[in-house]
Amino acid sequence: MLRVLLPVGILAGCVLIAAWLVLNPTELDEASPEIVPVAVRVMEVRSEPTKLFVESQGKVQAARTVNLSTPVAGTVAWISPKLEAGGYVAVDEPLLRLDSSDYEIALARSEAALEQAIAEELHARSEYERLRELGERRLASESQIQNAERLANVTAARINEIETQLRQARIDLERTEVRAPFDAIVQSRQVELGQYANRAQNIAVMYGAEEVEVRLPLAIRQLGYLDVPLDFRGELDRRVAPVVRLEGLYGGQRHIWFGRMVRTEATIDPDSNTVQSIVRVTQPQEVDNEQGEKNAIPLPIGLFVEASISGREIDDIIALPRSVIRNNNQVLVVDAENKMYYREVEIFRFEEERVLISGGLAPGEIVCISPIQAVVNGMAVQPVREII
Repeated sequence: MLRVLLPVGILAGCVLIAAWLVLNPTELDEASPEIVPVAVRVMEVRSEPTKLFVESQGKVQAARTVNLSTPVAGTVAWISPKLEAGGYVAVDEPLLRLDSSDYEIALARSEAALEQAIAEELHARSEYERLRELGERRLASESQIQNAERLANVTAARINEIETQLRQARIDLERTEVRAPFDAIVQSRQVELGQYANRAQNIAVMYGAEEVEVRLPLAIRQLGYLDVPLDFRGELDRRVAPVVRLEGLYGGQRHIWFGRMVRTEATIDPDSNTVQSIVRVTQPQEVDNEQGEKNAIPLPIGLFVEASISGREIDDIIALPRSVIRNNNQVLVVDAENKMYYREVEIFRFEEERVLISGGLAPGEIVCISPIQAVVNGMAVQPVREII
């Protein structure tokens, strides 16, 4: 009997408790959900002068290259030990000598011929004077005097001809020694000792050691960022030529050089729509730049370098981190009530890490620089100022 009554009693008690809870419900006060503003990093807009720089890259090449040749023919009798690939030679330094025996003989013959012609001219001139005196005394005919005058003039002209041959013989003898036309680095040599070299035969290729050049491609719009006249011809004056900072990796270390943009090429590349600008660097470059830095090594030819060209300075432009731009031409502006809105702006130029804005923002306004994704116009935010 107890086993039957006990479950029935428990079930009845549960029914009574449930009924009491249904008849006496607990009432809760209504409350609106609390909205927590999103914390965002912001910065104040400032308008200030900004220096523009144009970035590009290219390879170093020789400013001038010469194919050195022999002005006369002959057997190579001596070669300078510096006339090897990579050798450095100073201006007017002897590089190669040809066998000069034939040219010394030609010079001696010209000197002997000149002495003979001078002697003949003196004899012809004195004979002409003698016959002219005889003619005054009616002792010589007019034809004899004319023949003597003609012979004196011919011998005088013969002297001029032989003197010209003598000068040419001396020049040819001097040309048997080939000298460096300027301070240069030897790229290659094409002759050997004992080889017969013809006139105008190439003997070496050299490039200038004092200066090198870098060809940098520039987009047409980038020319407007440089402080150079677009209608200039030839080379820019050093006073207006932009300073160029070159940086390259050589020998496992990064080195910096400074040069100047001296000219642009005359044509536009139809494939890339770019103009080639020429930057010239003095070799070796000492403390000769605005930053007062010194280059440890000459700029090697063939090195790939990154360039930064100093451009013009713009007054009253707004520079912000590039990440603030959204939807191509919009930024997020935070007003005085800490509410955020989209704003369209006029973009002057995109750079690698910043964007230059020319309109749409006023100095003193606050813009969001946080990479926030879900944004609704008028949403409340908690601004955290950041100084950049």
